[in-house]
Amino acid sequence: MKLIGVDIGGSHISAASINLEVGKLGLYDVAESSVDTSASAEDLISTWAAVIQATAKGAENYQLGIAMPGPYDYPAGISLIQDQGKMKALYKLSVKNLLAQSLGIASNQIQFTNDAEAFLLGESLVGSGKSFRNSIGITLGTGLGSAIKVEDVVKDAKLWTAPFRDGTAEDYLGTNWFVREAKKQFNLNVSGVKDLVDLHLDKAAILFEIFGKTLGEFLYPYLIRLQSEAVILGGKIALLHQLFLPAINQYLSQNGCSVKIAISTLGEQAALIGACQPFIKS
Repeated sequence: MKLIGVDIGGSHISAASINLEVGKLGLYDVAESSVDTSASAEDLISTWAAVIQATAKGAENYQLGIAMPGPYDYPAGISLIQDQGKMKALYKLSVKNLLAQSLGIASNQIQFTNDAEAFLLGESLVGSGKSFRNSIGITLGTGLGSAIKVEDVVKDAKLWTAPFRDGTAEDYLGTNWFVREAKKQFNLNVSGVKDLVDLHLDKAAILFEIFGKTLGEFLYPYLIRLQSEAVILGGKIALLHQLFLPAINQYLSQNGCSVKIAISTLGEQAALIGACQPFIKS
């Protein structure tokens, strides 16, 4: 049966047919679209269905794995997103049933997975996490995504809400931190990390070194407690890993922690692959 992976965020959707063989990966019929996060439930479902149908290419006999940010009732496919500034119109609706109706397929052909879990599942299956039995997956971007793998079990870690310093982890480990610190330390007004790096690389390097040490400090107790073998880093900020990876490694080394920091090899494809895990036979 055709296998389709979908990655849905607040402002985007991407889909691809997934072909998995032992140790190999093929993605084809890729389709994507921007999404109006404040749209009505009908418009959101319609936009998502159009992208999925573009990948399905007329097929109806397919299984659909969807990576979706939380909060969500993933087994039931019901959205619990209400105060996160996105997709509010779907709150408490069965997205699984609405999508199934729109696509003309059975609801049991659709499975939902937390997006951070899907990232780590994908990397563990055919990416940077293949060699590790115990690992932590971290996605760095506008927010902080996290998942933990212990043996064959991968779960959303929800570390973005974890208490850290005088706030939570996401206060220090996302795009907003760079924007705030650029203003505070250098009186720079930047729209995001890309803007900072493109226009002020020398100052960005200083902030990234601080960021790397902070990430190491935050991860350290979890790595020790969970006896993790590796951290798999993904997300837009991880694309700039050369600016902060040395600082992470230095912090962990100084504290006697030799955990491997691995950069995602799949990028945005990881969640598409990981979302299909419920349909992949072991």
